Amino acid sequence: MIAFVSGPVAALAPTTAVVEVGGVGMAVQCTPDTLAGLRVGEHARLATSLVVREDSLTLYGFADDDERQVFELLQTASGVGPRLAQAMLGVHSPDALRLAVSTGDEKALTAVPGIGKKGAQKLLLELKDKLGRPLGSSGLVGAQRAVAAGPAPWTEQLAAALVGLGYASREAEEAVAAVTPQAEAALAETGSAPVPQLLRAALQTLNRAR
Repeated sequence: MIAFVSGPVAALAPTTAVVEVGGVGMAVQCTPDTLAGLRVGEHARLATSLVVREDSLTLYGFADDDERQVFELLQTASGVGPRLAQAMLGVHSPDALRLAVSTGDEKALTAVPGIGKKGAQKLLLELKDKLGRPLGSSGLVGAQRAVAAGPAPWTEQLAAALVGLGYASREAEEAVAAVTPQAEAALAETGSAPVPQLLRAALQTLNRAR
């Protein structure tokens, strides 16, 4: 198992970071939130989980060991593969997921693309005794961040991710403004803004503008 990768960030893409390790570029699948904290040329250390398939080896990267542990625990539930587990962590922090499962919050889980009402109910049952209680106050903050006062955190995450991908601050701000109606609609319906989906929509906007 590759427990972590450490080295300079060689490249960033919408879903992937390339970290140079011993002269080799390691492609690591990351959430938008993790990618937002990376910068090309700067040193990074990512906790990782290697997923082995018959036709592929995929390395998933995380900001810390706790996020990786939750990623692996999520996959013990039936029907949850690495992509869905990463999508869940792309929408919610580890403690926010713990809080959602411990309180039976279906709405929080259905905010994740690919999880419907029945799927959320099944996950709540299967994960109830696996994730445990939130480790700190961050879970409650994460669950309530969509309705917090002041600037919406998703706008900061999205702008940071776009700047990290090489776009100018002005371009990032314009793209955030373009997807704001989509984010507001999601907030009204589910209580959270799906940053991975918004990032894809923002990139499409930027590509059309070029």
